[in-house]
Amino acid sequence: MHLKVYQYLLAGLIAPLLASILLYGCQEGGAKINPEIPDVISYNFHIRPILSDNCFACHGPDANKREAGLRLDTEEGAYAALKENPGKHAVIPGDPRESMLIQRIFSTDPGQMMPPPESNLKITEHDKNLIKKWIDQGGKYEKHWAFVPPEKQDLPENDKEGWSENPIDPFIFARMKANGLSPSPEAEKSYLLKRLSLDLTGLPPQVEEVKGFLNNEQSWEEMIDHYLAKPAFGERMALLWLDISRYADSFGYQNDNIRTQWPYRDWVIHAFNQNMPYDQFLTWQLAGDLLPNPSKEQLLATAFNRNHKITEEEGVIHEEYRVEYALDKTNTFSKVSLGITMECAQCHDHKYDPVSQKDYFSLYAFFNNTPEKGFEGGAGSPVRAKTPLIWVEEEDTKNILSFVNHPDTSRVAVSIMADLQDSIRPTYVLDRGVYDAPTGEPLVAGTPGVIKAFDPELPRNRLGLAKWAFADDHPLTSRVFVNLIWQEIFGKGLVPSSADFGMQGKLPTHPELLDWLAVDFREHGWDIKRLIRLIVSSATYRQSAQVEPKHMELDPENVYLARFPRLRLHAELIRDFVLSSSGLLVPEIGGPSVKPYQPAGLWEASSSGRGELNVYRQDKGDKLYRRGIYTFIKLTLPPPSLLIFDGSNRDICQVERNRTNTPLQALAMLNDPMVLEASRVLAERLNKTHENPGPAIEEAFIRILSRIPKKEEKEMMLAFYEEELARFSAEPKVAQVAVEVGEFPMLKEQQAKQSAALMQVLIALYNLEEAITKT
Repeated sequence: MHLKVYQYLLAGLIAPLLASILLYGCQEGGAKINPEIPDVISYNFHIRPILSDNCFACHGPDANKREAGLRLDTEEGAYAALKENPGKHAVIPGDPRESMLIQRIFSTDPGQMMPPPESNLKITEHDKNLIKKWIDQGGKYEKHWAFVPPEKQDLPENDKEGWSENPIDPFIFARMKANGLSPSPEAEKSYLLKRLSLDLTGLPPQVEEVKGFLNNEQSWEEMIDHYLAKPAFGERMALLWLDISRYADSFGYQNDNIRTQWPYRDWVIHAFNQNMPYDQFLTWQLAGDLLPNPSKEQLLATAFNRNHKITEEEGVIHEEYRVEYALDKTNTFSKVSLGITMECAQCHDHKYDPVSQKDYFSLYAFFNNTPEKGFEGGAGSPVRAKTPLIWVEEEDTKNILSFVNHPDTSRVAVSIMADLQDSIRPTYVLDRGVYDAPTGEPLVAGTPGVIKAFDPELPRNRLGLAKWAFADDHPLTSRVFVNLIWQEIFGKGLVPSSADFGMQGKLPTHPELLDWLAVDFREHGWDIKRLIRLIVSSATYRQSAQVEPKHMELDPENVYLARFPRLRLHAELIRDFVLSSSGLLVPEIGGPSVKPYQPAGLWEASSSGRGELNVYRQDKGDKLYRRGIYTFIKLTLPPPSLLIFDGSNRDICQVERNRTNTPLQALAMLNDPMVLEASRVLAERLNKTHENPGPAIEEAFIRILSRIPKKEEKEMMLAFYEEELARFSAEPKVAQVAVEVGEFPMLKEQQAKQSAALMQVLIALYNLEEAITKT
């Protein structure tokens, strides 16, 4: 390989891994904290994090580990007389001098100081003074921030020119300024367009879109509307929701076999493209069957509740699995709507959040009244869904379910939700969460009062639960969804722990902005496209991703967003990017899942599949080139091409994905048949449309990197092409072997040596870090 190209390619492969290593070394302390003591001290945002890190292990909510009877996580515990010294109190509001907490944390006596030396914990002088000032100001405890309904505060004053047009920017700039940072300049137009296209459609911009935008033929706002209107928008958004709704194409567990929930996936894509308001979108999924005279579309939406794993094992205990399914539904609802770890209270009262086991099973009662069975037939059943179910008929796809892409005339079964009609199944607290250990009196379906008491005027069923979740004063539903959308765009939510808004979750980095967006989202009819348009219209979004030395010094984790984060694409979107940029992508929306290339023998070597899932039968033709969202997901053995790039295995509700950098990912990009085939097909097409390699390489840059190459880049790649052409001219058999990859028909008029040479250039471009990274 040409030396300069080798260095160019090596930089593209190693850059993400090296960056993660360097960043990890800088993340120990996170962002550099402003040393100034705030004028007003907040328990939630200043004091509780200090106490949680240093004191709660011995003086927190866990009664089994509590020392000296002192509890510092509640007002009552902190103000109470000390068990071992009744004349003293840990916290005396307004009197830090007499507060034993202050005496102990400022003490230098090893026998008195807290935390004790053997704990290896140490409170900084800055944090000690924060606690002292907090007590001096009254030592006031606050209700956990996430359990207080959001309020829309006035926008901060903004003295940064060009940063006041969008309501998001004043909040971001205020936090930057307070921490010694200033915004990065706007990114180059080519990077901006690639970023926008990937965020809104999951696909790279087309060549004509790049050229038009660079030539100022369309404004930024016009491009936003252009991408929001594309059918690919629904597919991009559905990727997040399918992780949440744990969509898969098999039942799971050991005796795994195929199931046909894919019409639900078609509905999700359709709902996003129609810009269905979020309150309606989630209500239909939670309780579409309980709406007055529900339509077949509303019934189909409730498949959301039935996407959990379902056993087909002979000899299982029916009640054990029926309870397991109801638990899964409860946990999924709590993650997507409440954003708290309710599942921790299945076996005992939550140790950190004020949620009891009774609270948990009262919520569980909403999902415990279904006629669903724990076991319903074995893996040999010809029906690919479990009761209750609906059949999607050919007639349906011509009328109310016209968005369902059904390729033939057969009917399709989909598992949906329903409630018992003639009775209500009693719900009990289950001792240690065990299915056959009910205790106490029957429970009434209800919600954790610490979040919001259940309105007695609402029906005590899933429809009432949905109305409860979307009440104007609900503290969590709008915050949680806004945070998920922010996470999809910036890689990390305003609440970094997007699955945990509770006591042990991370504090919001921009609490005022989170609340402003949450209220604004609700006030504007839960309009998802409007929310996304607002975010991508901001100056914050349009910043360069270039990392300056000051950024690394003051804010290595980019908490304050003084630059745009560099983010590798999700697993499915890497596939989409390669297919789209090469021209191989078949843009068909919806339909049954497909089986693209996969290493031979994986399914066969596993005993986890039965019937159709015992042997992997790769698809042919157009099915090989569908978007990643349509790849068949077998729960017991998910697609390796997706898992390598941190794809979800879909066995539980997942609201965020990891982003790792591993050598295996680099090897996949170098050797995946899809990447090699895409490079071969694009090389053939470029050679056919361009007489000379120079223009062909320039178009390849636009297709793959969404920008025009720099002079030195074009010269380097031309030199590489000539070197490879000479090699393949001398070894025509090697050239022929190189292009014989993939099943897409070869252009017969093409010379193998020219195709193989340009193919190597394209492989190099695909393997650059820039290619599969949103910058």
